[in-house]
Amino acid sequence: MQPEVVIVPVVFAIPAIVIVVRMALKHKERMAALEAPAQSNAALDARLSRIEEAVETIAVEIERMGEGQRFVTKLLAEGAGRLPDGSKDAASARVPTPR
Repeated sequence: MQPEVVIVPVVFAIPAIVIVVRMALKHKERMAALEAPAQSNAALDARLSRIEEAVETIAVEIERMGEGQRFVTKLLAEGAGRLPDGSKDAASARVPTPR
């Protein structure tokens, strides 16, 4: 048997085998990486629920501030129509303050 008959297939077969094994291992790693996030969904769900609760709390507080602002605006609007006795305009209703 001639050496070329053995050497040529070995020279091409060894790198081909190495490449195929490497591709198979990379594929296995990628599949494992895709399955890993499925296991951490519980942590992600817990975090999202905490964020949702925080956003709802902020919304409630902003609504309370809006109610307070509407109340103060209503009081100021009602108070502007009332002037002290004997006054006819807003300028005469001013009270001098000590300086």
